[in-house]
Amino acid sequence: MVLKVVRVVAVVATSNKVKNRLQSYRGVLIAATLGFCLPIMAAVLPEDRADILYHSYSGGGVDIDGPSVLARKQFGDKTSVWGNYYVDAITSASIDVVTSASQYTERREEKSIGIDYLQDKTTMGLAYTNSKENDFLANSAHFNVSHGMFGDLTTVSMGYSLGWDVVTATGNPGFEETADRQHFKLGVSQILTKNLLMDLGFETITDEGYLNNPYRSVRYLDTPTTYARQGERYPNTRTSHAVSLRGVYYLPYRAAVKGEYRVFTDTWGVQSSMYEVGYTHPLKNDWVLDFHYRAYEQTHADFYSDLFPYFDAQNYLARDKELSTFTSKTFGVGATYEFAKKGWAFIDKGSANIAYNRIMFDYEDFRDLRVSGVTPGSEPLYSFSADVLQLYVSIWY
Repeated sequence: MVLKVVRVVAVVATSNKVKNRLQSYRGVLIAATLGFCLPIMAAVLPEDRADILYHSYSGGGVDIDGPSVLARKQFGDKTSVWGNYYVDAITSASIDVVTSASQYTERREEKSIGIDYLQDKTTMGLAYTNSKENDFLANSAHFNVSHGMFGDLTTVSMGYSLGWDVVTATGNPGFEETADRQHFKLGVSQILTKNLLMDLGFETITDEGYLNNPYRSVRYLDTPTTYARQGERYPNTRTSHAVSLRGVYYLPYRAAVKGEYRVFTDTWGVQSSMYEVGYTHPLKNDWVLDFHYRAYEQTHADFYSDLFPYFDAQNYLARDKELSTFTSKTFGVGATYEFAKKGWAFIDKGSANIAYNRIMFDYEDFRDLRVSGVTPGSEPLYSFSADVLQLYVSIWY
């Protein structure tokens, strides 16, 4: 049985004066999958395979969909190369947009290449990713290494990523800013019993440069009954840390239960925690079903406010709802059908997969400005639900 994550990342962007990049949808779409994976315990190269994915996200006035194609091929018994092409077609009339501008459409393309090298019990990997939008260019390079020890019962892994972004603004040809990112990862996986696998991970991310959105604004009281707007201002550095504990327990009848707990903190004052539980059950006739539930909560950034008391109320200002206090709950179900298990033409085996997730967001200090005729600060709190659908086919060859 293969427990895997299909990578679905959407960077949402807009035009005109109120760009809302909605970086949080990255985490939303990555988490909404057929469960999660733990590192492979034995040092082996990934198998030759190809994946074709269609993903769709709809919620909060945002619609995202597009394809992704990934292919991997071994050369000899020590090297494996891979490439991925990913597209997002985005249409947005989110609350941030409709309260300040008009609906927009946009397209994002992402291309990735990588190579893995196996030497004895050590696997090393290099990768490069380029992502392009009309006003945002992101590049990143990745290195990771894992080593099996103690009879392959323990695997230690380390990773480092370096990112460099260029931010521009539609309608403002003179605007150009940069941001640099570093991502450090350390993990230990341990087979505790023949049925139980555990993984402990630690991550640190450092960001430096232009970290806010050139189109986003905050609101402040102009009079006791009206508000005005000014641009957001973020610190130009941010450091975050996360610790996660994950486990999979395989049941005697080939099913599995899995769980994860993760905590996060950063220098902006955001703290969050997440837990997820899941169950994978094989059926007759080559079907596998997956169910999971995920709960997430976070506190707001130190410089966040839904409504500031006056103009330039403090050095840093933010009203991005993803820096506010909020919770989310995800209910997911997935199904996998394995075909050509004995091979067919050039195919060694294949699987067809479908996954659906329902995500519900509740914001505790971000208000719905679409409601008019009320005193600023007394608007109802905002909430919305999103539907995430994934269809993909995997072929081993």
